Amino acid sequence: MKFHPTPLGGAFLIELEPRRDERGFLARSFCAEEFAAAGLDTEFVQANNSYSEHAGTLRGMHYQLPPSAESKLVRTIHGAIYDQILDLRPDSPTFGQSFGAELTMENRLMMYVPRGFAHGLLTLRSQTEVLYLVSAAYAPQQERGLRHDDPRFGLKWPEPPRQVSPKDASWPDFDLDLHGVEQLRGL
Repeated sequence: MKFHPTPLGGAFLIELEPRRDERGFLARSFCAEEFAAAGLDTEFVQANNSYSEHAGTLRGMHYQLPPSAESKLVRTIHGAIYDQILDLRPDSPTFGQSFGAELTMENRLMMYVPRGFAHGLLTLRSQTEVLYLVSAAYAPQQERGLRHDDPRFGLKWPEPPRQVSPKDASWPDFDLDLHGVEQLRGL
């Protein structure tokens, strides 16, 4: 695997290194030793699989507060997404900055999302399936989110979302206290 740093501290795009032969290829998509050497979480406790029937489906922007703050390793296994992360760590030099990249079944890129980041994705093709590992179990009482169009952050999407869940569309405007971000200090 090749670890490509993003402009946001601790976040990486990870490129697989396929070993090819006449049958196709084999590639590692996770190696605890390589992740540890890069300073990334190596303990994942849950694997999530999302499927979106239509292009333009938006999921996010989600995060969890401590003690359930989670790192994620996101990969598209069918179709394509625009994967976006937002640094919400109050003491980070990149607080409030975002980064996004296309993750497709063809490029096989993965996004490593550190604790203290909000994460969201927009499907770029119909019938898109995403697999992601998380370092903490889902904890509804610690779940937070912000809208994909929150005016404070001005997130840029490659196209307007056409389908957003009522929950994701109804997050209030970002507020440090309301969103619990102060609890992310030190991550």
